[in-house]
Order: sequence, then C-alpha cells, then structure tokens
Amino acid sequence: MNAPVQLDPRAADGRPVDLLVTDIAQLCTIHEPGLDGAGPRRRAGLAELGLVSGAALAVRDGIVLATGPEAELRQALVAAAPVAPSTRVVSAGGRAVIPGFVDPHTHAVFGRWRHDEYERRVRGETYLAIAAAGGGINASVRDLRGRSEDELCAMATGRLREMLRWGTTTVEIKSGYGLSSDDEAKMLRAARSAARAVGIDAVLTCLAAHEVPPEYRERRADYVKLIVEEILPRVAREQLAERCDVFCEPTVFDLADSEAILRRAQELGLGLTVHADELEPFGGAALAARLGAASADHLIRIDEAGRKALAQSATVAVLLPGTVFTLGLKGYAPARAMIDDGCAVALATDFNPGSCPILAMPLILSIACSQMRLTPAEALVGATLNAAWALGRQEVAGSLAPGKRADFVVLDGDDYRLIPYRAAHNPVAGVFVGGQEIMLNL
Repeated sequence: MNAPVQLDPRAADGRPVDLLVTDIAQLCTIHEPGLDGAGPRRRAGLAELGLVSGAALAVRDGIVLATGPEAELRQALVAAAPVAPSTRVVSAGGRAVIPGFVDPHTHAVFGRWRHDEYERRVRGETYLAIAAAGGGINASVRDLRGRSEDELCAMATGRLREMLRWGTTTVEIKSGYGLSSDDEAKMLRAARSAARAVGIDAVLTCLAAHEVPPEYRERRADYVKLIVEEILPRVAREQLAERCDVFCEPTVFDLADSEAILRRAQELGLGLTVHADELEPFGGAALAARLGAASADHLIRIDEAGRKALAQSATVAVLLPGTVFTLGLKGYAPARAMIDDGCAVALATDFNPGSCPILAMPLILSIACSQMRLTPAEALVGATLNAAWALGRQEVAGSLAPGKRADFVVLDGDDYRLIPYRAAHNPVAGVFVGGQEIMLNL
C-alpha cells in the first residue's frame, strides 16, 4: 500500500519548490509517522520503509518539503508550494530513491594503507599477533605522527569523496591514530577541513583511548590521566569533536579506565560511544547502556546480558560486519538475536587502514544480509535512520521525512533490494546533499 502524501507544514506559504524529483519507481522514505520520534527502530519497526510507488519528492531550502505518489503530490503542491519556472525538475527515470547512507563508525583520517598486514593475516598471522609485533594501530600511529595536517586533510578528502560516490551523505570520523594531545587535535582538524571541502556532514569523535601508545606502554595509568586531564579538556575547549569513544577491552582499556574516561567526557559536554565486546564478552555494551551512550559498536562477542542491557536502553547497537569479513573471523555479531531481544541495530563500515578498508556502505549491507541474516529492509533502515540515531543526527538525517535535510540517493535500479543483492556493485546513479546535486548519471 502506498504511503500518502507527506507535506511539511511550512509548505503552505506559497513559495515555489526548488527541486522536484519525478518518475520515482520506488521511494523509500523510511518515514512512518506512527513510529518516528519515539526512538530508533526496533523489532518489526526495523523493516518499515515507508514505500511509495510512482512517487515524487519535493525540496525547498535544502529540506524535504513533500513526498508521495506523484499525481497526488503535484495536486497538493498547487495550493501550497507551486512548481514554478524556476523549479528544477529531475526525472529519476523509473529508478528507486533512498535516503543518503549514514555511516556511524569510521577511522577515515590516516596515512598509509596497511596492505602488508593483510597479506600476513592471509598467511596465518592473527590481528593480535601482528599488533604485538609492532603492527596494527600503533603502526598507523607512527605513520600519522610524521605527517602534516594538510597532508592528512588531502588524503581524507579523497576518501570522503569516494564515500559520497557510494551514497554516504553523513559520516562519523574518529581520531585515534595520534594518541597525543597535539596529534589527536591535528587529526580532528584535518577531518573537519576534509568534510567541509567535500560538503559531507561529519560527526567528529575523539578516540584518544584507541590504544596505549608505545611511550606509555608501561605507564597505562599515566596515559589515562593524560586523556582525562589534558586531551579531552582540549577537545572540548577547542570544539574539536562532538563525542568521545573508548576501546573497552581487557587488553586495551578495562572497564574502570573506560568509565573514568567516558564520565570525564560527559562532564565536558561530549557525547559518548564505545568500542564494546569486540574481542570477548567484557561488559562494554552494558557500560555503554548504563552511561547513556549513543551507541555501542562492534559487539561481535556480546553476551545475553549485554543484549538485554542494550534492549532496555536508548543505546544503538552499531554492527560492523566488514571488519569480520576482512579479518576472516569465524563469527559475526549475533544480529538476529539482538533484533529479537529488542536492540536498536545499525550498520557501519568501520573504514580504517587495518581491519576494514571498506568504505562502501552498499557492500556492508550485502555482508549484513548474507552473513548476519538481516533482511534487505532491516539493513537499509540500519544504514540510514538507526545509524542517524547512533550519531544524534536523527532530526536531520536518515529518512526522507518532511522537514529533514534533503540528502538522498538515486539508485541505478528500480528496487532497493538490488543494493545487497548485487554485492560489490556501486548502485548509485545520483547523490544530493541538502537538495544540491553532488553527482548525477541518469
């Protein structure tokens, strides 16, 4: 059944539409008035797409003005916001249109790739063994510390442009390869500059608690003190990031250290997210839920207690199947059990130079469906609206609800299910951010 015309109340002022996208075979609004506003999608709500066939989409002032069946929408616009000679009309040509992807977990600012480690893993070395031998995160730390802010910005700019070509219009970018006050600040400034250059909405996260740097290897408590007393206050004072993240694992930052760092971040007005229960069931998800974090991420080894804690909270479970795929691990996060328990599930790339060099959200949807048994609809909501909730961007991104920013993707096919089905194919024919064309190949 087609969703009816949805019209922004501000449409009735008589000003003309700026952009009208017509001849949309399938419009996935991911907007359900009865569901939206109460929190991220769960259980059956995770598969509600707000589908409209034979649809049109109207945009004004960079926001979604109206969606619905084309004939009805045109009629509704006659009295409210007319289509004028100044209106740009774009035919989707019988293609599908979806909200822009929201990627809520990336490490997009780094120097060199670590393809040498990939070969070592293929030959049988484990990720942890490579890290213990000086590779892993600390290899990226050594490399990044020797690079200038301008160089890092230029490299990140190219990666963000590639993300846009794959349909990502909102992205989270973490620090975490600096692990000193100056280098963490350098990373975050580079991320902000790159996002501005590309025109993508970026949520910046301080991940100084990504690893203990070599110079503090035997002084872990001193590094935690540095984060709490120097790095986080600087990040807040200079407004370098919106959020704080911690790699909460027994071999990195234990529960006590993680909580100390996260509570200090809260005191400074930063939002929270947590790398949780990736390597073993350690209680990271429960900690994230207890502290009111926006998300708990990875969750490959989450246990029943962790699932229940997330299900009873507003904390979004961000799953990163590309990491498991790249590392060749045997078990994915228990997505179906999490959904059945009532967790709000989202998807992200975990794009980084070591454990997941995948920045294409369509491929992440494919892995999520084939390996974690999400349905295509669940995967799409997880990669848009629930991902926006994980970043605190639910009021502006993640769906094509009237009043939200007009970030949308025109697919090269007529059905959203082609996205996960055609694994490794780029399904994007057009990208619009705030109603402005970024790319269009129709």
